[in-house]
Amino acid sequence: MIEALDHVQLTMPFGGEDEARDFYAGLLGLPEVPKPLHLAKRGGCWFESGVIKVHLGVEADFRPARKAHPAFRLADLVILAKHLAEAGFSVTEDEPLAGFDRCYVDDPFGNRIELIEARGRSGSA
Repeated sequence: MIEALDHVQLTMPFGGEDEARDFYAGLLGLPEVPKPLHLAKRGGCWFESGVIKVHLGVEADFRPARKAHPAFRLADLVILAKHLAEAGFSVTEDEPLAGFDRCYVDDPFGNRIELIEARGRSGSA
């Protein structure tokens, strides 16, 4: 039986580590953690905070994930969406889903990221 989700793996093109750091650590606030040495030589980077783990690996024939995506639960969707928009990222609002407000943003490589907040948590509902 599955006990928990350990991490989400997304892909990026070769040489995208700095852009990944700016987005995942700088904008989303997920600290970068060192990759194990035997994996570090492949490129990519890992971001982790508690049980939230996003690993980005380099893919030679990179194509962004346009449908498949992680969904990050937030304490304040409005603030992060505004922060992302001010940084030049296009934030797409979507209809609420079973008690959650939500939107989508693409990471610097075009991978779809869903951002959700329990309805009524901040001033956004």
